[in-house]
Amino acid sequence: MGMAIKDKIRTVVLAAILRPTDRALLVSRGYDPSKLQIFYRPLGGGVEFGESSRQALQREMTEELGVAIRLVRKLGTLESIFVYDGARGHEIVIVWQVEFEDPALYLEETLMYCEGDKQEVAQWVQPMSLKAQGIPFYPDGFVELLQGI
Repeated sequence: MGMAIKDKIRTVVLAAILRPTDRALLVSRGYDPSKLQIFYRPLGGGVEFGESSRQALQREMTEELGVAIRLVRKLGTLESIFVYDGARGHEIVIVWQVEFEDPALYLEETLMYCEGDKQEVAQWVQPMSLKAQGIPFYPDGFVELLQGI
């Protein structure tokens, strides 16, 4: 997600990518050093000035995953007020349902993506099993938006 700019509300767009076979969600793993806590979140990123959420997500997915995606529909908007690594953050989060153009990608256990100049690993998780294990999934309210899919 990058660091929040102090006292600024950031607009982000996140991808709800569900594996058709078991409705697992494609996520990235994060770590909050001040809470010593692992968490998971969907892929996506910031919306730039003059860009629609659709354009921003297409750009982020191309930059990060390098694969062709189809934006199916907007699922909703969330407001996320949080503390990460001791700093307060405030995001307006636009969530899109996204599908891969290439169905073979759903068969991959993990997918590599780029976050800036770092290689990261996206993986499939069951949000409910994370919850059962007490592992946070951010942003709050995201999983509820998936009920409509």
